[in-house]
Amino acid sequence: MKRFYGGLLVVSMCMFLTVYRYVDLNTPVEKPYITAAASVVVTPNTTLPMEWLRITLPDFMKEARNTQEAISGDDIAVVSGLFVEQNVSKEEREPLLTWNRLESLVDNAQSLVNGVDAIKEAGIVWESLVSAVEAKKLVDVNENQTRKGKEELCPQFLSKMNATEADGSSLKLQIPCGLTQGSSITVIGIPDGLVGSFRIDLTGQPLPGEPDPPIIVHYNVRLLGDKSTEDPVIVQNSWTASQDWGAEERCPKFDPDMNKKGECKYSFTRLHKLDDLDECNKMVGGEINRTSSTSLQSNTSRGVPVAREASKHEKYFPFKQGFLSVATLRVGTEGMQMTVDGKHITSFAFRDTLEPWLVSEIRITGDFRLISILASGLPTSEESEHVVDLEALKSPTLSPLRPLDLVIGVFSTANNFKRRMAVRRTWMQYDDVRSGRVAVRFFVGLHKSPLVNLELWNEARTYGDVQLMPFVDYYSLISWKTLAICIFGTEVDSAKFIMKTDDDAFVRVDEVLLSLSMTNNTRGLIYGLINSDSQPIRNPDSKWYISYEEWPEEKYPPWAHGPGYIVSRDIAESVGKLFKEGNLKMFKLEDVAMGIWIAELTKHGLEPHYENDGRIISDGCKDGYVVAHYQSPAEMTCLWRKYQETKRSLCCREW
Repeated sequence: MKRFYGGLLVVSMCMFLTVYRYVDLNTPVEKPYITAAASVVVTPNTTLPMEWLRITLPDFMKEARNTQEAISGDDIAVVSGLFVEQNVSKEEREPLLTWNRLESLVDNAQSLVNGVDAIKEAGIVWESLVSAVEAKKLVDVNENQTRKGKEELCPQFLSKMNATEADGSSLKLQIPCGLTQGSSITVIGIPDGLVGSFRIDLTGQPLPGEPDPPIIVHYNVRLLGDKSTEDPVIVQNSWTASQDWGAEERCPKFDPDMNKKGECKYSFTRLHKLDDLDECNKMVGGEINRTSSTSLQSNTSRGVPVAREASKHEKYFPFKQGFLSVATLRVGTEGMQMTVDGKHITSFAFRDTLEPWLVSEIRITGDFRLISILASGLPTSEESEHVVDLEALKSPTLSPLRPLDLVIGVFSTANNFKRRMAVRRTWMQYDDVRSGRVAVRFFVGLHKSPLVNLELWNEARTYGDVQLMPFVDYYSLISWKTLAICIFGTEVDSAKFIMKTDDDAFVRVDEVLLSLSMTNNTRGLIYGLINSDSQPIRNPDSKWYISYEEWPEEKYPPWAHGPGYIVSRDIAESVGKLFKEGNLKMFKLEDVAMGIWIAELTKHGLEPHYENDGRIISDGCKDGYVVAHYQSPAEMTCLWRKYQETKRSLCCREW
C-alpha cells in the first residue's frame, strides 16, 4: 500500500509539472512522435492549431481508498488512462466534449450491472485506440499516405468454402466488427459421424487477462437426444465466466412428467414469441402427416435418391444425419432467429450483457461436415473519399452567439455505421438542423474491437456529430448516455430543450419544434408518449426484468417512452447537478430513469408538466407520426422520400 501511494505521489507531481509547464508557456508544448522500431524522431504536422483537453485528476485517483469497491488494484492505472491529457487538434477534440464531464461515473460504476467492467474495459481499448491513432499520424507524416482502401474497413461480407479443417478441429471464422440487426450467419453442411450432433457458438472477444470468451449464443443440435430425452433436440444457451451457463432453452420443449407409455409429453402452451416468431416452431417434434407409405428423399451425402418408409410415428426434426442442411442465424430486434432449409425453427432472446455487437467469432464443432459458411449484412462504414454528399452530411458549425432551440441526442452502438448514415441522409437534413437551430449528436460507447473503435474515431472526425462515451457500450448502461445528453445540452451547448431518441427512429424535427412552441412551456416540461400507470417487470427471463432490490415499489412514476421524449433545460440542468453531487439514482431502463429523476426533483420544488403525444410511435410506424421507431436504414430513406414528396408523415409499410 505504501508503494501504491508513493507511486501515486510521483504521478501527481509529474502531472503538476506538466500542467505548470503548459501554463508557463505562451504556446502549447509540442511533443515529438517517436517510433521505437526505427528510433526516429518526427515533428508532427503543425498546420492545425493544437489544443490541450481540460483534464482534472479524477476523484478516484484523489481518494483511492474510498473507491476500492468500484475500481481496485492494477485496474486503477488502466482506468486512469481514460482521463490522461491528450495533445489533440480542434477537430479531434469535438468527439470528447462530454467525455471528461462524466469522470465521476468511475466513483459509482458499481451502481449498474456491468458498470465496473465497462469502465475497466474502456481503459484498455482506449489505450489501444490512442496508439492506433498516433501510429496513423506517423504514417501520414512520414509517408504522406492516406487510408488504404477497403482492407482497413470493417468487412460487410465474409465467406469460407470447403470449410472443414484438415485436422478435424473446430472451424473458427473471425467477425472483426461484430454483428448488428439484419446480420446473418449461414452454415451449409451435413451432420455425419457416429453421433451426428454438433454445436454452433457465437463467441465474444476476451480482453487481456480475461478467461475464456463469453458465448453469446450456443446452438447445440443433439440428434440422438440427451439425458432428458431420446428424441433429437436443439438446445440454446449462453455462457460467461462469471455467470456460467444460463437456463437452457430447448426445442421442442417438453414436460418432465411422463405419460403412461414412459414417453416425454411435449408442451407448446408456454411458448413465447420474439420478433413475432415462435421460440420453437410447433412442427419440431410433431408427427409428420404423410399420405403415402413411402417417399423418395435425396441423400446428398451419396448423391442418389433413396426410398424411405413413412412411419406413422415419424417426427419432424430440421436436421437429419447424412442429409444436407442450410441453416441461417439472423439477428433480429429482440433476439437471434434460426431458419433451416427455409423454415423458421427457433428464436433465442438476447440475454443481459450478451449483445450481438459483442460477437467476434463463430465456432462450429462436432459431427458436422461443413461445406461453407457465409456471414452477410455485417456492419461497415462508408469511406469518406467515396461519399458524394460528404459536405452536406457534416455537422453544421454551431455559433456560441446563437442559443439552440433543441439538442437531439441519439443513442447508437459503435458498429451501427449504416444506421447513423441513414439518419444523416434523412431527418438530419431538415432546414432547422442544417441552419444550426437544432443540433443532433450521436452518443456512442466504445467497442471491444480495436477495428470498430478506429472506424468510429474516423467517422467522428469526418462528420463532427459523434460524442464518445468513456465506457464500453452495454445495454444496462444506457442511463449513462441519458445523463450525457443532459450534460451536453446544458454545459457543452446551451439549448432550451433536450431530446433523446434512437438511431432506428425517424424524427419529424419540424413537427417537434411546432409542438414545443404550442406547449408554451419552457420549465418543468416532459413531452412524449407518457406512461402514467406502469409496473416493473418481475419475470427474470425478460430483457426489462427489474428486481425488488432495483425498484421495491409496485409502480413507476410517470415516464415517457424512449424512442422520443423531450425535457426542458431546467430539468436537464437539475439532472446534471444531482449527478455532480452524487445524488443521482442510476436505473438501467433509461426512459423510466428519467421519470424517476423527475419524481425526485418534484420533491425539491420542481413543478412537472407532462405533455402526452400519441403521435410518438414506440413500436413501429403509423401515418401521422412525429417519431417512428424500429425503422431500418432502407425504411428511413423511404420515409424521408415520402415526406419530401408529400410533406406528410406517411409510413412505408403496415405495422
